[in-house]
Amino acid sequence: MRLSYQWFSIFRILLCISITGAFMLNTVGLLALPTLERMENIFYDLRLRNTLVNTVDPRIVIVTIDEASLSQEGQWPWSRDKMAYLVDILFDYYGIKLLGFDMVFPEPDTSSGITTLNKLATTQLHDDARFLSALERLKPQLSYDDTFAKSLKNRPVVLGYFFSHIKEKLAQIGKLPLPLTKTNNLPFSPLLFDAQSYAANLPELQNAAASAGFFENPFIDQDGIYRKLPLLIQYQHQLYESLSLALFRALLDYPAIEFAVGDKYGLQNNESRLEGLRIEGISIPVDESAAILLPFRGRQGSFNYISATDVLNGLTDVTKLKDKIVILGATAVGLLDSRATPVQHIYPGVEVHANILSAMLDQTIKSRPNYIIVPEMIELLAICLLVIFLFPHLTAIRSALTFSSLLACGILANFYCWTSLGIDTILAIPITLLFLLYGIQIFFGFFLESRKKRQLSAMFGQYIPPELVEQMSQSDEAFSLKGESREMTVFFSDVRGFTTISETQEPQALCEIINAIFTPATHLIHEANGTIDKYIGDAIMAFWGAPMHNPHHASGAVQSALAIVDMLATLQSEFTNKGWPVIDMGIGINTGTMNVGNMGSQFRMAYTVMGDAVNLGSRLEELTKQYGVKIIVSESTRLAAPGFVYRELDRVRVKGKQYPITIYEPIGKKADILPEQYQTIGLLESALRYYRQQQWTLAIAIFTELSMQHPNDKLYTIYLERIGLYQSSPPETDWDGVFTYTSK
Repeated sequence: MRLSYQWFSIFRILLCISITGAFMLNTVGLLALPTLERMENIFYDLRLRNTLVNTVDPRIVIVTIDEASLSQEGQWPWSRDKMAYLVDILFDYYGIKLLGFDMVFPEPDTSSGITTLNKLATTQLHDDARFLSALERLKPQLSYDDTFAKSLKNRPVVLGYFFSHIKEKLAQIGKLPLPLTKTNNLPFSPLLFDAQSYAANLPELQNAAASAGFFENPFIDQDGIYRKLPLLIQYQHQLYESLSLALFRALLDYPAIEFAVGDKYGLQNNESRLEGLRIEGISIPVDESAAILLPFRGRQGSFNYISATDVLNGLTDVTKLKDKIVILGATAVGLLDSRATPVQHIYPGVEVHANILSAMLDQTIKSRPNYIIVPEMIELLAICLLVIFLFPHLTAIRSALTFSSLLACGILANFYCWTSLGIDTILAIPITLLFLLYGIQIFFGFFLESRKKRQLSAMFGQYIPPELVEQMSQSDEAFSLKGESREMTVFFSDVRGFTTISETQEPQALCEIINAIFTPATHLIHEANGTIDKYIGDAIMAFWGAPMHNPHHASGAVQSALAIVDMLATLQSEFTNKGWPVIDMGIGINTGTMNVGNMGSQFRMAYTVMGDAVNLGSRLEELTKQYGVKIIVSESTRLAAPGFVYRELDRVRVKGKQYPITIYEPIGKKADILPEQYQTIGLLESALRYYRQQQWTLAIAIFTELSMQHPNDKLYTIYLERIGLYQSSPPETDWDGVFTYTSK
């Protein structure tokens, strides 16, 4: 059984370690567990939605190509001269601070007919001087792209373009802006998005604009949700910035970007990885792929929207755009560049850029630094070790409380890191690990506890009550039948006059009488957590303090003895009705060091106690007949069970013992004793003091008074008789008041 238990424990430990190892490998990216990743995303979304500021940022305005704009201004795309007018009115009339385009202009605008006129000038009308002269005068007005380019020139305008990870047939459309730097100059190992193609703006437009930044290219998770976006992308070993980053740098007059790097996992002698960007002392946390966790202020509408047609027609209040950062994008049906995000399933792409720029200005972008993996590993390892080494030693209630505390601490710590430190740490993984390992502990604990109960029941079930077996199964204490020495309390009871009763009763009636006494007596002993040693004819032997350690073993023995005396009093009427004889019982209790264990021979074993302290308990039971009391306890028992009131009976030297002991009779619990009883005990103490001082006259006076008050109490008569003998034959001069018994 021990070997089986050990194998169960080893298997449980190995299973917990294996699961923890898999979770740790998933956390560092060496093992893919899609369910865990999905759960982690769900918890991420919950944290994000529950910590949104839900306020409108007045610094950024979105001018939108909406349904009203298309209805008033015509279908998209609009001519470039109209776009030029929109740019002019935004800067010249409304006085905006910065303009960004969440759109790209990769193809020439031929809506003016300039292409047809140029063809006529080289074919049918090549010799028509008037036509050619008029065409030369009209070209500047009909070249809408040049008009648009002129409106962009010398203004803080950031154009948009996009990269693709697929190598398109037309791999290069338009002109890219100047790169930030070459990737071989980077102070970290580049793990950036590697673009294969792009669609950019016309060269004349790009040359006229102050800068440009890419949009699109989100990192879409497996569930289709858009949670991260790269701020930097590499293309043909050149580094390019996103639209939101370009807008941010434009506000600061295009300062250089510094790269914050750190060792992988925050450990030294590891590969350097990108951790953040620093611009004019402002830190922007990114991961090793230069991506940020998308910072949302709230659902759609966290920024003011103004219809482009209202701007074109001067219908918007100037104060709504004065000194604002404007991002031009489309929200009309069919043009809407929408994304599935944690805060809303259909979210305008133009507002994503606005959110990023707003968070850069406020420095509220959440981070997941490289070093965070180390405390996360420690957290997972701590959960594993606690479940393996702590939980098996806890009761079911304490185990549940500890589990709940760990769960609450993990959630609160994660929430603190998110809200106060701005750090994103794993939550679903440690929570899931805690639930799994706790479930394993409960599963194995159930079988191991059941096995332990069966084992304990097999060893001790015949001696102790099922309730105590239950307590033993939940205890961390190791139990065995091997002999050991410990302080305990032993209990002996004996039915008085049983020999006479057995001679006058039929065997069947005698069995019924014994069963009627022993059954409730055993129940009372079990209720007080006592262990039945054996039944010896009409006697019961029991002990407290084994197999389970019990610091209150003496109190349990005294309590059960008093309860048995009360039980016998109630049985008298039942016995009388059945014609059975009156039953009385004597009980002796002693506390001391005893040997306990399975003792006997190879033919028969018994879990019992032995030793001088046990023998003294038996002697005390025999003395109850001498003093006419039902219970006698030793002084060691009285000291070990202080919750009861006792009266001193005598100082005696029992047969086989060299040293005298003081014996007592327990009267009851302190709370149940009446004032009259305390007075009687006080008189007895005075009488005993005079008796031991050989002041016979004073002792006789008190004993006589007590005898008159309690004529049925044999104790006072005993002392009066002794004093009479001592008066006629005085004791020796060194007499210590001890009465010696020479027989059992």
